[in-house]
Amino acid sequence: MKRVILVVEDSPTIRKFVSFSMLSHGYNVIAASDGMEALEKLPYEKIDLIITDLNMPNIDGLELVRTVRRTPEFKDIPIIILSSLSSQNEVQEGLRAGANSYLIKPFDPKRVVYEVSKYLN
Repeated sequence: MKRVILVVEDSPTIRKFVSFSMLSHGYNVIAASDGMEALEKLPYEKIDLIITDLNMPNIDGLELVRTVRRTPEFKDIPIIILSSLSSQNEVQEGLRAGANSYLIKPFDPKRVVYEVSKYLN
């Protein structure tokens, strides 16, 4: 059975690029344009991993990570932050919020696939 990745990104271009990378490596993808849309989809889909941006409207990536970690049925889903925020403080804040990995944009698609494979294979 194919694993399902929830890609949460407000930029349509980056969302399509990350989704294509995941699809081409055999994963199914569900896309959301912000944290609010992601939280609306979580109860209705079997999500195996979340890739999220941080800077998004409505509910940002940090709040998404914190909410997922506080929700018992979703708290163990691996989360990868993919953000242009690159300071050590921002990376630490993302990891403290509960992300498993933090990747900085611009990113190498092979690195994203590698990070995903650490949690799903």
